[in-house]
Amino acid sequence: MIVLRVLVIYAHPLADSLNGALFACVKESLAAAGHEVDALDLYAENFDPVLSADERRAYFDVEANRARTEPYVARLEAAEGLVFVFPPWCLGPPAILKGFFDRIMVPGVSFRLEEDGSLSPNLRHIKKAAAVVTYGRERPLLWWFGDPPRRMMTRYLKWFLAPGTRPVFLGHYGLHKPDDAYQRRFIEKVRRTMRRF
Repeated sequence: MIVLRVLVIYAHPLADSLNGALFACVKESLAAAGHEVDALDLYAENFDPVLSADERRAYFDVEANRARTEPYVARLEAAEGLVFVFPPWCLGPPAILKGFFDRIMVPGVSFRLEEDGSLSPNLRHIKKAAAVVTYGRERPLLWWFGDPPRRMMTRYLKWFLAPGTRPVFLGHYGLHKPDDAYQRRFIEKVRRTMRRF
């Protein structure tokens, strides 16, 4: 197995939630497999998700983009693996995680804007990716809505990464109808997947 530096991005305000347990499971399992783990808890670190008017005006200014969020840019650029842990709210990621994409996945960081106006991926150093996502509703209903979080993590994210990277998606559905046995099986599935990451 190749040892990687993995950035784990967590977006849930409650440490004692199922998402909190999954975040801990991901970190512990990756470390047990020998990977170097950089755990980014967006709420605990008080990440500011708001893209300001000044930031939007300077969106194509690479130097300004990098300077505004340098600590996060450095962590993303140091990563060789990427894992997201979050719940969908209103069919999308929590605002704090959406804000991370809005402010960090920008020109000069996650992609390059070429002279001819075309875009080129800029996170080619990231070779592995995964998402651990907990849904309140059952999967058939999410399928009807198009399951935006699944598409974001398996299609959108993939474009930025190393060629051939296929993000792993682990979805836990139906939290509104608690099932302890299903929950335990899902946590074990996450543990096994992270140990093979």
